[in-house]
Amino acid sequence: MLDREGYRPNVGIILLNQNNEVFWAKRIREKSWQFPQGGIQRGESPTKAMFRELYEEVGLKPEHVKILGRTRTWLRYNVPDHFIRRDSKGIYKGQKQIWFLLRLVASESSISLRASATPEFDAWKWHPFWVPLEAVIEFKRTVYRDALDELVTLLSTEVVAQRPGSLHYAFSSVRVSSQALELNVTTAGTTQTKSRGAARTAKKAAAKSGRRNQNYLRRRHQARAANKRSD
Repeated sequence: MLDREGYRPNVGIILLNQNNEVFWAKRIREKSWQFPQGGIQRGESPTKAMFRELYEEVGLKPEHVKILGRTRTWLRYNVPDHFIRRDSKGIYKGQKQIWFLLRLVASESSISLRASATPEFDAWKWHPFWVPLEAVIEFKRTVYRDALDELVTLLSTEVVAQRPGSLHYAFSSVRVSSQALELNVTTAGTTQTKSRGAARTAKKAAAKSGRRNQNYLRRRHQARAANKRSD
């Protein structure tokens, strides 16, 4: 099922434990790691598709998790031509995804990678929230980063502050502002308004960084002026 632009509707799942670590799974017989994800079937809502994929790939049922939130819009990625089947070229572009943030409320012994006859993963582990994007197949990295950037605002400012400064996290397509960080997340009919604490933290860090840059430039200018006088 493709939309008019050639994207297949899909859901992505970020599953947290009580320590805000994420479920990180290795694709079967491959070296790449990823979050659970899967296509939305005709007639399914994103939430219904998410619960189906959650059981098929991770073995968890709705009562095993709590929905913390989801992305507000579709996040898209294009699939390179050499990954596209010959009969789909020119028609299929890639995936558009709604990402869900879930909290595991059952024992982790409920997790099973063999709930389906065709398992997606052969290993898993709990990993700190900011996963290494270099372990993700290249064309999915931007979507992963954007999903994490948007959904981290539902967690503590401590997790927000741990965002890496590595190459793959150097930029973000998600606008970070006090308005964007104050999310109204509707979950099972309940609206939860989140704090602006993360925005204040980011604003203070940006101001501090700006002052450092100004101080550095002033010292460099003074040093150059001193060198010219000594010449």
